[in-house]
Amino acid sequence: MDVYLETERLMMRRFTVDDVDLLTGLDSDLEVMRFLTGKATPRDEIANVVLPEILAVYAEHRELGTFAAYQKSDGVFIGWFGMQPTKEPAMVGVGYRLNRTAWGKGYATEGTKALIDKAFGELGMDRVVADTMAVNHRSRAVMRRSGLRFVRVYHEVFDDPLPGTEFGEVQYAVDRPTWEAGRCA
Repeated sequence: MDVYLETERLMMRRFTVDDVDLLTGLDSDLEVMRFLTGKATPRDEIANVVLPEILAVYAEHRELGTFAAYQKSDGVFIGWFGMQPTKEPAMVGVGYRLNRTAWGKGYATEGTKALIDKAFGELGMDRVVADTMAVNHRSRAVMRRSGLRFVRVYHEVFDDPLPGTEFGEVQYAVDRPTWEAGRCA
């Protein structure tokens, strides 16, 4: 396995064209998709749209993208973590999507912290951001535990809004000086 990032309990690698079934399995769980689309992502959409978009980010941004995550203890695929480019060159967005079997074990926080450390420590970023629905309290808690701080609530218009959309989206962030201060504390 070509490891992108390793933590105490996780290994992350780039996705390949052979990973359609991993992503299909993840995106077929309606609870996993609850705050994203509210429905399963069809296999053909993953094969023809989602996975090609993931691979295209690798081609354009060598150190960024969406990375398959595995438990080191047994090699089981648990989901993905992402560090995505933004319109600002020194800022990235972080996120994750995990199988329900991996929920409540601290993996989301562990992986997100590792991405933040890589963004500042290796990639020289100035700011890391993350977004979720305001009603997604579990993801908001992960953001706080990962060192991100609440920035704002904002509203987007969706063609087919999910329940809770009326409460808006939230953004959390951390900048380099704050991250450095936390490392020295």
